[in-house]
Amino acid sequence: MVILKSLQEIEKIRAACLLVADVLDGVRELVRPGVNTQTLDEYAERSIVKAKARPAFKGYRGYPKTLCTSVNNQVVHGIPSKEVVLRPGDIISIDVGAIVDGFYGDAAITLPVGEVSPEAERLIKVTEESLWRGIAQATVGNRLYDISYAVQSYVESHGYSVVREFVGHGIGRNLHEEPQIPNFGERGQGMRIKPGMVFAIEPMVNVGGSATVVKEDSWTAVTVDGSLSAHFEHTIAVLPEGPWVLSKR
Repeated sequence: MVILKSLQEIEKIRAACLLVADVLDGVRELVRPGVNTQTLDEYAERSIVKAKARPAFKGYRGYPKTLCTSVNNQVVHGIPSKEVVLRPGDIISIDVGAIVDGFYGDAAITLPVGEVSPEAERLIKVTEESLWRGIAQATVGNRLYDISYAVQSYVESHGYSVVREFVGHGIGRNLHEEPQIPNFGERGQGMRIKPGMVFAIEPMVNVGGSATVVKEDSWTAVTVDGSLSAHFEHTIAVLPEGPWVLSKR
């Protein structure tokens, strides 16, 4: 069941999302060659706790950290570690969630580490733009898979593939709510989009094939062919006048 949110509830989700945005801004400043991903995680946790909020991911289904830090061919759910040290030319996807006053916020970015290859730079740009193309379809009266189609068609027009095993989702008092929002689908299909729906839209895009596999840690998903992967995410609310990007100032 899709839970429609009141404007007051959306404002509370917005507060959680703004904290997430602040954390991502701070982490962005720390990303450079020689930094380990555990350092990024510790900063994020300190920032969330200082704001009298709670990390959304830590402890969720047993996940051990505050951030997901996925490097290069890691698609999502990479676990921060002192052993993972960023190198020049890497790309890193950083996903974070926070709980404020009982409501969740969720967002993700992919960043270059120092100077990266033209291919990596292009992948990041295409993935972020595909997110905005999806968000633009989150309007009253459209169908859910209009979002999916917008992401997929833009990504594939650039020769990349969208990940199919992991999807966007509704969000509110729970981190994952209905509906699931795949990054592929047919235009005009799916439920009708209504005011009060709140979505976390999150394209995951691979340079090579779409297939992924989860590593032995039971969390980290990687591309089967070893190709680079990027991930962007915003939490948005559907209002009568259009989508409101809650995780962007």
